[in-house]
Amino acid sequence: MLTPFTTAARLDRLPITRAHKFALATLAFVFLFEFGDLNTFAYVAPALVKHLGFSVSDVAVVTSAAFLGMAVGAAFGGRVSDLIGRKRALLCSTSLFSVFSLVNAAGFNVPSFVVFRFLSGVGLSAMVVAATTYISEVMPAARRGRMQSAVMAVGLAGIPFMSFSARGIVPLGSGSWRLVFVLGSAALLALPALAALPESPRWLVHRDRLPAAEAVLEKLERRAGPLPPIADAPAGPPVKAGPSGYRQLFTSPYGRTTLFLAVVWIFQTLGFYGFVAWVPTLLTQHGFSVAKSLGFSALTTIGAVPGALLAWPVTDRLGRKLPLVVVALATAASGLAYGLTFNPVAIVVFGFCVNLLIQTFATLLYTYSPELFPTGLRNAGHGLVYGTGRLANIFGPMLVASIFAGLGYQAVFVYIAACWLIVALAIAVFGPRTGKRPLETLSARTGAAAEPKNPLHTTENAEGTLR
Repeated sequence: MLTPFTTAARLDRLPITRAHKFALATLAFVFLFEFGDLNTFAYVAPALVKHLGFSVSDVAVVTSAAFLGMAVGAAFGGRVSDLIGRKRALLCSTSLFSVFSLVNAAGFNVPSFVVFRFLSGVGLSAMVVAATTYISEVMPAARRGRMQSAVMAVGLAGIPFMSFSARGIVPLGSGSWRLVFVLGSAALLALPALAALPESPRWLVHRDRLPAAEAVLEKLERRAGPLPPIADAPAGPPVKAGPSGYRQLFTSPYGRTTLFLAVVWIFQTLGFYGFVAWVPTLLTQHGFSVAKSLGFSALTTIGAVPGALLAWPVTDRLGRKLPLVVVALATAASGLAYGLTFNPVAIVVFGFCVNLLIQTFATLLYTYSPELFPTGLRNAGHGLVYGTGRLANIFGPMLVASIFAGLGYQAVFVYIAACWLIVALAIAVFGPRTGKRPLETLSARTGAAAEPKNPLHTTENAEGTLR
């Protein structure tokens, strides 16, 4: 009989099969345009200031609307995914953000962009939460960090792709910026591949759909060739629905995990988008031309792809906690150095470092966050803390605009560095260690009472003791 532990044991003994690679390629393609679309408004904003008369405050309002949509999409999309499944959630969310990315091309004033970017944001975050949870649940435990890194590395190529595309398209004419949004809708091409993905066996077991879970596992095992015996697993109790619902996320023992991750996501998001979303506009306001500011920004975004790959050799070897702390500290130092120089070469070098490090951090955090919740709450919990960060960033653009107007250009980068220092401190003090363990073992330590502790994966044979 399938239990959460026998399902985990069968998934974790698999090598990386063609089915895993197909899922990796499909999700990487979707992430390519998700990351691209996420940054389109930042690259189009200077053209909107010039051709549609947007002010810096207007840019802040539209950016905030997008983050409100992301907060809604992450918080409620995660819960929806726990109810309807990872695969359906991926299909719905990808369709939503792609269609409304296309609609953005028809934007004509501030209110229209507020509505369109809000709806795009709903789909963008719902997709991210569903996809990162899917990777955590389907990939073998010993390789899920590297698989997340590979998906992110390919997906992050969407940032320089969109940045250089904007660099070439926006200066062509007063209305050419609309084509940048059209590019962001290309994830629609991935819908047939998403429909062919198997549902998460862990989610099927959690929903008591055991025949469907068995069919997915058998299909994966047939494609894997000869396999080692299934590791002994404790005889689990009859499958129960387990904890679910938002209230569970705020009660012991999940409350501490939810609060800790919410703090990390809030300040990571403020620090991340305080830099990524504002640099082109800030450089323009500081005296550089639109072409030069977009050129500097495009060059620095090249660091995004190697940033995700930098997580590859460490995430499954050193775990998540130590690399997350080190990278957050390095990002704070690089961001501060960026703001203190006006030399074009130094701007590109430090900007490259910031883009590299923030994507290394994001890759590690996308793996880390869903690991700390049990299957029944994984998407709801991960989505809620991820969405909390997006919700906080509704005020982030206004805060950046106020700091820039009141204290000047360099003060913005002091603020960004402070955000990353808070992130490093929170993880160092409160963050549990994870990595190379079945998700059921991790969630048992963070409170999944319905899932028995697996004696084969104790804290002594893993990377350390969880807090």
